[in-house]
Amino acid sequence: MFKPNLLSTISIYAISAGLPVAAVAQDAIDEIVVTARKKAESLQDVPIAVSALDEKMLDELGVDVFTDYLLQMPGITAGGSGPGQNTIYIRGVASTTPNLTTAGVAGLAPNVSLYLDEQPLSQPGRNLDVYAVDMERVEILAGPQGTLFGASSQAGVVRLITNKPQIGEYTNYGRFESAYTPEGEPSAKFELVSNIPVNDKLAVRTVLYQDKQGGYIDNVRSVDEISMADSARFRAAGAERANGTTVLEKRKGFQAGANLSGVVFTDADNTDLVEDDINDTRYRGIRASAKYEADNGITLLGSITDQKLESDGVFFDDPNKGEYKISRFQKDEMTDDFTNINWTVTGDIGSLTALYTGALTERETDQVVDYTDYVFVGQYLPHYVCDTTVSYPSAVLTGDTKASGGLAGTPTGTCSTPENRVDSFSELTNESHEIRFSGFVTETIDATFGAFMSELELKERNDFVYLGSIGRYGDIYPVNTDGISTTEKYPSGTIWRNDVTRTDDQMGVFGEMTFDVMPDLWSLTLGARYYDVEVDLKGSARGGGFPAKDNNGDGVYPAADVNPSANNLTTLFSASGAGPDTASADGWIPKVSVSHTPAENKLYYATYSEGFRPGILNRPGGTVSGGYTVPYAVATDEVKNYELGWKITSDDRRLRFNGNVFFVEINELQTTIFDPSIANLFFSENAANAEVMGLEGDVTYLPANIKGLTVTGAFSFLDSEVKEVLVPTEDVEKGASLAYAPEVQLNVRARYEWELGNGMQAHVMPSVIYSDKQYSDIISINRDEIASYTLVNLSAGITNDLWSAEFFIDNATDEHAETARNFVNDVERITPARPLTFGLRFGRDF
Repeated sequence: MFKPNLLSTISIYAISAGLPVAAVAQDAIDEIVVTARKKAESLQDVPIAVSALDEKMLDELGVDVFTDYLLQMPGITAGGSGPGQNTIYIRGVASTTPNLTTAGVAGLAPNVSLYLDEQPLSQPGRNLDVYAVDMERVEILAGPQGTLFGASSQAGVVRLITNKPQIGEYTNYGRFESAYTPEGEPSAKFELVSNIPVNDKLAVRTVLYQDKQGGYIDNVRSVDEISMADSARFRAAGAERANGTTVLEKRKGFQAGANLSGVVFTDADNTDLVEDDINDTRYRGIRASAKYEADNGITLLGSITDQKLESDGVFFDDPNKGEYKISRFQKDEMTDDFTNINWTVTGDIGSLTALYTGALTERETDQVVDYTDYVFVGQYLPHYVCDTTVSYPSAVLTGDTKASGGLAGTPTGTCSTPENRVDSFSELTNESHEIRFSGFVTETIDATFGAFMSELELKERNDFVYLGSIGRYGDIYPVNTDGISTTEKYPSGTIWRNDVTRTDDQMGVFGEMTFDVMPDLWSLTLGARYYDVEVDLKGSARGGGFPAKDNNGDGVYPAADVNPSANNLTTLFSASGAGPDTASADGWIPKVSVSHTPAENKLYYATYSEGFRPGILNRPGGTVSGGYTVPYAVATDEVKNYELGWKITSDDRRLRFNGNVFFVEINELQTTIFDPSIANLFFSENAANAEVMGLEGDVTYLPANIKGLTVTGAFSFLDSEVKEVLVPTEDVEKGASLAYAPEVQLNVRARYEWELGNGMQAHVMPSVIYSDKQYSDIISINRDEIASYTLVNLSAGITNDLWSAEFFIDNATDEHAETARNFVNDVERITPARPLTFGLRFGRDF
């Protein structure tokens, strides 16, 4: 049984009994200033559920990358498969695991918005993996934030707030780290920060960083384990998948139960790719910002961030191979580059503070994904890599063409290797603008109001390369005549290409007003936002050919191979097409909150709020299967949140207890479905209505009788459930819990500091993080259980006015902690936390 309190007690006793008594006295808990309501306020004065890690906490915890700060916040989870490939979830409002080969243009919009300062950075499928260096704080706003933050903030907002240039202050420091992972490769990083005042009105701040993270996943040999005999085409009804679900009659293979004794299968062979520690990662980047304060009270702030993320291998393993082991048959690799330019102008207009902010983000990803696992779900794959007599054993052939069906009969012939890959390329441009005003419009009315717009364009090209088709049918790969990103001829072996541009346009007008009904005692906040969003798709999901073998040997191939079929999205989603021109929505969302402050250090509040996210167009829209038709467009899903919260600080400011209870109604929850019995492409649907109930909070305590000790803990308890199934496809089960919604999450840490003399100070900090089991999806055939885990970390070090040195151990018990799972291709894939790692950090002020 997990007992964080016992562990903390033991650690604290050991510290207090064995270390010098000249402790560092902290008489009160530090105040944290946040901008959760788009204005600066004390954390304890904000009547919403917001958690924050300030700069000191981030440094103490060694937080730098995406997963670091998420692990520190109960109630927050992430689905995905490695750096640059994650999606954030808050309060268990989640339905599905992103699939990176389709998650961009065809993916759901996120329901948690990611911000870098004032700029929204969220995009479909994968969030920007912003390296968290030189951060003033990280804010987590739980629950719908639709009135102030708009679309995609229906479950919450994550805000990364950078340190701004400081006028009149020189700051130069470096941070260096070296780490060793016994089960993997070593890691090393550096961070350099410089703040230079140019004059009494202008300052410049620069940040330079590089972080090389060694791999820990091994690619192990597989030479006789996977072949086309494993294809879903041959799977019988009643077969049990690894996640415990059963293959239904309607989902059985086209040639279920066929006698394959007369077929020669070529096994996949990864001998040339066998290697230990394949998942190396490197972050490199620079951020430069400038701040100018004019004589007229106007402040100008500008910043540019340029980051390059390079990653090899994969960050998940195969439980059948062992911990941190997998067999990959193509070399997985990714580069992810982004540049963000932003600018902000602030000034006063009477009693109001006016702010205009704009940003331009450009992102480019280039990725190769091993797609061999597709053999387990791809019923049509044998069509491309096997003899016709295998895929259609009783077909009647006339010349070069197949004149009639022929699935029945005994297959004979040969099948090539099932090895596949996806060559994926994407370009993102996201431009946003916001103008807002805040301040007291009367002595008792505080207001924030403004307008927002953004234009996002995502160009994505995915080439699905079936290596077993090369040389089997000749050079039949066509010219991509109506391609979006290129019209060049398909590369050899490219059987399918998704060449699509997606646009997401948003506009909103928003406002919140807080009325001091009884000053310093009761306040009422009313908020609203008008929104207008449009999502459009252009391009094609096109086949590179439906090869039929040149059976008579004359070198002529069927005309269908040269003129492949295409799902032309530009035509489909147009005024003359079968589908709607765009997936659009507009309307109003409200917020009502009442807060009560019976004393200066006590705040209680009750809130009703709503959130939404944009809809989406379906590439296979209009596909009919039985009595079900894939919708052309998926509507927005809506969240209604009912919340009671409290923020309490003791009179001596040695104890702080913040928390809330909430009830969330989710209507028409969006999800992504991969069900080949319906369509051979991923599609989305408003699949269910659901509910989430929860209790969450955090505690900070400074014991008066143990000077220098700070104990911090946080908790989240969730109860999520699908209440009504809306899609008649047997993909969602009523009563099931939502995805990435662990019933219990806990963390606790204790930091003890004491003086060593000569201006030096020592510290030690143990911490424990616990997450209950959870599930990867609400779609039954893609749903897999993610095991519970406990992570134990420890750090200890020495500091003085100029330098700091620290020894740390992460995952001290070397637990194989499952942070995510994926079962989309009917095989278990587990994303674990990094194994036991220890190292040294050194910092120096210059």
